[in-house]
Amino acid sequence: MNESRKLPIGIQSFEELRTEGYLYVDKTDLVYKLVTEGKQYFLSRPRRFGKSLLTTTFQAYFEGKKDLFKGLAIEKLETEWEEYPVLYLDFTGFNFNRPGTFEAAINDHLETWEKSFGIEKESDLPESRFRKIIRSAREKTGKQVVLLVDEYDKPLLETEGEEREQIRSTLKGFFGNLKSMGHYFRFAWLTGITKFAKVSIFSDLNQLNVLSMNKAYATLCGITQTEMEETFGPEIDSLAAAKKLTREACLGKLREMYDGYRFCEEEGIPGVYNPFSLIKAFSEERFGRYWFGSGTPSLLVRALQNNVDQLRELPAQDKLAVNSDTLTSSYEDSNDPLTLLYQSGYLTIKAYDARYDEFILDYPNDEVRYGFLNALFPFVTQTAEKDRKSLVINEMSRNLEDGDAKSFMEKLQGLLANLPYHEGPDAALKSESVFRNLVASIFLLTGKFVHTEKHTSQGRIDSVVETPEHVYLFEFKVDKPVEEALEQMERNGYARSYAGDSRTLHKIGAVFSTQTRTLSDWREVLG
Repeated sequence: MNESRKLPIGIQSFEELRTEGYLYVDKTDLVYKLVTEGKQYFLSRPRRFGKSLLTTTFQAYFEGKKDLFKGLAIEKLETEWEEYPVLYLDFTGFNFNRPGTFEAAINDHLETWEKSFGIEKESDLPESRFRKIIRSAREKTGKQVVLLVDEYDKPLLETEGEEREQIRSTLKGFFGNLKSMGHYFRFAWLTGITKFAKVSIFSDLNQLNVLSMNKAYATLCGITQTEMEETFGPEIDSLAAAKKLTREACLGKLREMYDGYRFCEEEGIPGVYNPFSLIKAFSEERFGRYWFGSGTPSLLVRALQNNVDQLRELPAQDKLAVNSDTLTSSYEDSNDPLTLLYQSGYLTIKAYDARYDEFILDYPNDEVRYGFLNALFPFVTQTAEKDRKSLVINEMSRNLEDGDAKSFMEKLQGLLANLPYHEGPDAALKSESVFRNLVASIFLLTGKFVHTEKHTSQGRIDSVVETPEHVYLFEFKVDKPVEEALEQMERNGYARSYAGDSRTLHKIGAVFSTQTRTLSDWREVLG
């Protein structure tokens, strides 16, 4: 890699990025469109998607720092470069798991602004102090105020119960000034991951322009294919050389790993890459799971814990259909984990059917697919042995590569022994459902090409797993003889689709017992 080219890993300040010569994907044409066509906006995007960098770009623009935009698209669009009083509220650097952190964070910002405008504190109420700051900033500068809020929802995502309610109450009063003092503001910009409808930002401020699914700004955060190839050409070549790939093969692998995010339903709007993972891959010259390794929001962890039965079904579903309310509502209001999974970037829009207002969701890429399944796995199996389970999955993947069905099935039997037990008259039915979905999760985690309930002209094969040298057809039964599974495969001709395939074909029938809650029998037939 060319050492003189600086990759902006972890750089969230636009001013630092520009003055220190880091590579930059130019989004300033969209910045100009926003500042000239509207006044108050909200944008939700997943974590590590460039929201902080974008927010500091607005800061530099409204502080009139023209030199920072030299050579960028906005340089030809803006002629005045007026300077405004900017109030920047940043929650990204605080750990709100510690009691009292939110109050300290708000007070820290208020004290800074009060000192900046020579204001004496007259009240302990944050909303009253904020109101006085807004008024004073306008009076002393003669300019309207700019408010920039980065990750407004971080205090809410990291807390729960009474503490979250107190934070919510404070934010309700604090941001209520946006509406009551609207004429004082030149521009307001708020970002977050998800939407908390009970905060007045969304329940009271109907003038706020929500951009989260606006097609004009679908690529405002993230990196498009064209932007990647134009900005990071040498880095693509270096990564290809390091992994001994052609440039096209390298681009294909990058797409599989990090591309695929879509934030609107319109056809023809390009998807975007996760910028954090993409730039890390260029820096380290390997295809790692960087985004998932950078932390999981505590609210998502709680959602996993509280919705295990529903989330178990995700890996086996090949068509996850929801309506627009699921994507745009508050997770608190809907209590639907799909709302949170979409808004936080674990699922994305793959297609849209306007006739039924139906969105089809899926994992955006392989990084998220396998990262999420790994995170879900301990909840599905109700085990804390996450590290050990990951090692077993790796071993199972090698077994499939080697054509060792016996070792694979023995490990599968061990994993299934961790199935949770359900009391009640429908216990067998619940066990069967959990069993099928857990098997789907395990197969997907192996990283192989997997079909779940693959359709043929004669019926549906429960699972098909493909490797370069082997194809495995699985038929599962519950509390029935294993012969029934094998006979069904033969009777319906499930193997015909692979008649001309040079790979070794493994037909495997397996039986799950609701009494022992694991595989009670299995049998393999070759060819």
